[in-house]
Amino acid sequence: MSADGVRFDTLREDDLPEVLRFWRRIEGIGLDDIEGPEPLARYLRRNPGMSVVVRAADGTLVGAALCGHDGRRGYLHHVGIDLFWRGRGLGKRLVEQCLERLEAEGIARCHLFVFANNEGGLAFYEKLGWRRRRDLVVLSRDLSGHSP
Repeated sequence: MSADGVRFDTLREDDLPEVLRFWRRIEGIGLDDIEGPEPLARYLRRNPGMSVVVRAADGTLVGAALCGHDGRRGYLHHVGIDLFWRGRGLGKRLVEQCLERLEAEGIARCHLFVFANNEGGLAFYEKLGWRRRRDLVVLSRDLSGHSP
């Protein structure tokens, strides 16, 4: 437990129902129908020990981030801190926890996805030293009848 009464733990499969409920209420995080417990559990199994939850002293979930890599590049998804807990540096520490875990795996670069209209999220990451890529465009394609 840290001095501010929170602890950072590895996100585990049994945390997923609670974490999904948490992410659904956090502004700026978008979940679609392919991001349920089983696909996310598969992601956690492919990236063991990478994702992080933040809990208050009483065990209440106050933050979470999905983190993983493809062997070359790291990825952060759904980074969120409960509105009441913001402004205490927890978001920065959550991101740092994920980046440290990636670095320990030998990953030298990390990408994240932020909605273009999420100005608060973009400002947060830029303040932490992340830079916008103007040379890339993200393209997506649904497979096997899945749609967002």
